[in-house]
Amino acid sequence: MMMEPSAQSVVIGLSAVTVGIRDGEAVVLTVRPHDALTDRTSTLAGLPFGPFNPAADRTFELALRAFVTQQTGFELGYVEQLYTFGDKGRDAPRAEVGAGAARVVSVGYLALSPFADGAAADTAWTPWSRFFPWEDWREGRPAAIDDALAPALRAWAGQDEGRLARVRLHFALDGAPWNEERVLERYELLYEAGLAPEAARDLARDQGRPAAEPAALSPAFGEPMISDHRRILATGLGRLRGKLKYRPVVFELMPAEFTLSTLQRTVEAIAGVALHKQNFRRVVERTDLVEGLGRLDVETGGRPAELFRFRREALSARPASGLSLPLL
Repeated sequence: MMMEPSAQSVVIGLSAVTVGIRDGEAVVLTVRPHDALTDRTSTLAGLPFGPFNPAADRTFELALRAFVTQQTGFELGYVEQLYTFGDKGRDAPRAEVGAGAARVVSVGYLALSPFADGAAADTAWTPWSRFFPWEDWREGRPAAIDDALAPALRAWAGQDEGRLARVRLHFALDGAPWNEERVLERYELLYEAGLAPEAARDLARDQGRPAAEPAALSPAFGEPMISDHRRILATGLGRLRGKLKYRPVVFELMPAEFTLSTLQRTVEAIAGVALHKQNFRRVVERTDLVEGLGRLDVETGGRPAELFRFRREALSARPASGLSLPLL
């Protein structure tokens, strides 16, 4: 039996989760896209996003690097492919990528940079805790979980044991341990429960009804983003948190010279947890991936600390693991 070809064409979009560290905080490069049809700039932030042109672009990655620089003025360094996002109803903003009535399938990328500076108009380095405030446990369990998220999720779950189990597991309720890697699962649960405002917008658009960009329900639920960019950002954060432990990717976020305290604060900012100082230093020493430079950092204003560098040449000699997280 032959299937009728679909009348709806597909456009491939490319999205970039570009992560940096600024003043000890994990930040992501965001844009506020301009809609040429309405001549308005979006009220919501999004990720750098653009179309892949099969006739002109040789590879996805080269196209991504080019349009990110064009949109933001920032040149990407380390890049890896994340995931392909193609759920129906999530393919907006269409005018931004020139898709018209076409369905947009987005290929997400994760990019890391030691320099979170320089931004074009309508571009910013934004702390990702604004989008996921419940993910930052560095100062202890966030109040937003027990004050706002847990009551709302329990009310949604009702007597459904399956839903209640997922709520407890993902948000560390009733004694369940916190797993910092489950960023996407937590966002998806909020989305399913209608507690992510993007859900109502996407449903309306999927049903052919007009829907304006939503506002945050409250600061505890995080800021919404355009299209499915908060889902893509959650995927990137979860991937990076997991990868910290089995690949030395954290050094892609470090300057050429750094102290071990700066390295620890960077890992904590990404993982969203506080680490034991002495045990973390033992972990770093065991990897043999850093080398002391015999000089002190005197610009911190506190007690001078030794400067180190990443031994990138070690990667060519043997497979290198990441850094385990010795929690407080």
